[in-house]
Amino acid sequence: MSENIGPLFPISNYGAMKLASEAAISAALESYLERVWIFRFPNVVGPRATHGAIFDFISRLRKNPEELVVLGDGTQQKPYLHVSELLEAMIFITSTAQSKMNYFNIGPSDTGATVKSMAESVVKHLGGKASIRYTGGDRGWVGDVPRFYYSVAKLETLGWKPSMDSAAALDRAIQDIIQENQ
Repeated sequence: MSENIGPLFPISNYGAMKLASEAAISAALESYLERVWIFRFPNVVGPRATHGAIFDFISRLRKNPEELVVLGDGTQQKPYLHVSELLEAMIFITSTAQSKMNYFNIGPSDTGATVKSMAESVVKHLGGKASIRYTGGDRGWVGDVPRFYYSVAKLETLGWKPSMDSAAALDRAIQDIIQENQ
């Protein structure tokens, strides 16, 4: 999805609130703000996680090192960005983009990584002995989006792109979270 595609019909309260937030920011800009930056994040991963698939997979495997239960069928595919690169992108954008309204999709240019590849990587990093059991269906929970991708061409044109693709960001985040929770 490019920054200017519509109509937008969120399927979760989370998505609806993100969209409503952008509308509120746009109205505030018209009324009393001088300049705004709107950042649209992919799935952000990295250290200090308190929830999310990587955190959940590691916690489940520590409780039961024989089997990892994964919600959905594992084919869900989304872009992932390491938190360190997200912060780098936000700093770059605010120092470079100087329009009155600045809005950017932030993320890698790849099509993402699957939940299956994430689960397999977590198992590998924790010793590689657990079997993986999928609960089925193309969604892990109500409001889960089975496939997600958006264009980051506008950000690349501005002059920034991450050094890690989705798979590398996941791998680094898995290592970060395992190391923190030893």
